[in-house]
Amino acid sequence: MRIAICTDAWHPQVNGVVRTLSTTVALLRARGHEVCLVTPEQFRTLALPGYSEIRLAMAPRFGTRRILRAFAPDIVHIATEGPIGWSARSWCKAEGMPFTSAFHTRFPDYAAMRTGLSPEAFWPVMRRFHARSSAVLVATPSLAAELAGHGLCQTRLWSRGIEPAQFRPALTPERAGTPWADLPGPLLLYVGRVAVEKNLGAFLEAPVAGTKLVVGDGPDLAMLRARHPQALFAGAMAGENLARAYRAADCFVFPSRTDTFGLVMIEAMACGVPVAAFPVPGPLDIVGPQGRGPFGTLASPVGMLDEDLPRAIAGALACDRAAVATHGASYSWKAATDQFEAALRDAVETWARTNWAIMAA
Repeated sequence: MRIAICTDAWHPQVNGVVRTLSTTVALLRARGHEVCLVTPEQFRTLALPGYSEIRLAMAPRFGTRRILRAFAPDIVHIATEGPIGWSARSWCKAEGMPFTSAFHTRFPDYAAMRTGLSPEAFWPVMRRFHARSSAVLVATPSLAAELAGHGLCQTRLWSRGIEPAQFRPALTPERAGTPWADLPGPLLLYVGRVAVEKNLGAFLEAPVAGTKLVVGDGPDLAMLRARHPQALFAGAMAGENLARAYRAADCFVFPSRTDTFGLVMIEAMACGVPVAAFPVPGPLDIVGPQGRGPFGTLASPVGMLDEDLPRAIAGALACDRAAVATHGASYSWKAATDQFEAALRDAVETWARTNWAIMAA
């Protein structure tokens, strides 16, 4: 297939959306697909207010149309609901081109936190954006059910994976030779954006023993560093440095209540690090309500979910790291790309059948 992928999230951003798209594009190309990317790199950009690391394309409509027209795709996948996403959607509608979309981020919840308005005020925009999509790709069944409640029923599952060569297990925390070797344990780790929607205060204010380590960057970094001098803020990490941080930890704490999946959770688990989180979508889909996976079928707990975060941390610290690593390693990028490829192929075939029926009528 000739696949165009249009996204407002791209390098140098460091987040789950960019990692997911980068890995998927590489695997699609390895399978023989021709992939054209439309990203902010191809336009003049402006920093998103409050998120200087996120740069949005300025007036990308004509540039997006020019790129898509020249590439002549069989299918367009629109990854984000930003300026490039809206421009690609407009071109697809005008040209009668089939497209799929993805729901990576709960923008209604994020916007509500920033504005004080109800998330319901922003859902009409999300419904309009995704309504014409042949398939809305979502990471979990619970997110599919949530979107169905908002009138978006054409969802397809697109899970996530880990890089096993990088995120390999440590059956005991490996802190020797790291900056955290001599700090009091347990080492409690958070990885992700340092921003209001990640609910980091719940972690940093939790009355638990040990050392709290925050890996990541974001608009709230300076404020939280000043407010919580007892915590360590290591900044953004990637590659082997990030994997070493995971393997050094005793527990991975994921305080977000708004993430659609949480790629960092399965990366931590693949390194043998149990997860403590709230019982909300994302953690429920990975750790499971009783800590034994989403279907309760795991032989041993791989983490603990509880509205009392210190209790969740205590429960996670008791988990067997070998069982945690096995569960984390079960998430495969190959399987996730199979899902993505099937969704796009079905969209192309459905569009072709519909057009043939119209022509034959």
